[in-house]
Amino acid sequence: MWDGEAARAALPAVLEGFGVTVLATVPAFGVALVLGLVLALAQRAGPSWLALPVRGAASFVRSTPLLVQLFAAWVLVPSLDAPVLGVLVLGTHYATYLSEVYRTGIEAVPKGQWEACTALSLPRRRTWRAVVLPQAVRNVLPPLGNYAVSMFKETPLLSVITVHEMVHEANTFGSTHFAYLESFTLAAAVFLLASWPTSVLVRRLEARLAH
Repeated sequence: MWDGEAARAALPAVLEGFGVTVLATVPAFGVALVLGLVLALAQRAGPSWLALPVRGAASFVRSTPLLVQLFAAWVLVPSLDAPVLGVLVLGTHYATYLSEVYRTGIEAVPKGQWEACTALSLPRRRTWRAVVLPQAVRNVLPPLGNYAVSMFKETPLLSVITVHEMVHEANTFGSTHFAYLESFTLAAAVFLLASWPTSVLVRRLEARLAH
């Protein structure tokens, strides 16, 4: 049965954990955005000898569970602080997915744009920086937003390497005060309240870009 007093007592711990969740999600998504673009360019614009190993490494990361990657990184790099390690692993894992999103956006740039750059004798670097990438990124903003929401909801996995994010704090409070229902319900509500506006914004962005 729901205990209002227990819920009020659990709220500070849950909100404290939410702060850790946000501090993990934001830099991890920044890592994923930058590294994902690097991986996409290495496969699409880099030398041929680089494309195959990069594609293989990205496929390997996508094909293994994030939980396993967290455990492996924790064992292999024990000297790194758990929050920093979590950000790097989470960001790298999602970078492999974002690289495919970027690749799709690059391939969606009309062929005429490439031909126009060739006709104008634009340098390769300027073609990518001024023509291709702005169009590609614009095309993939909605899926990038969706992955940001997905990453936010994956942060509870960081608890396995002792990062005290929101679900970890909810579980700790629940086990200490025998109030799992209240603490986990609050955590679920905070996840919903935090991710729902982003989901709505992504849907509106998709509708706007579709026209």
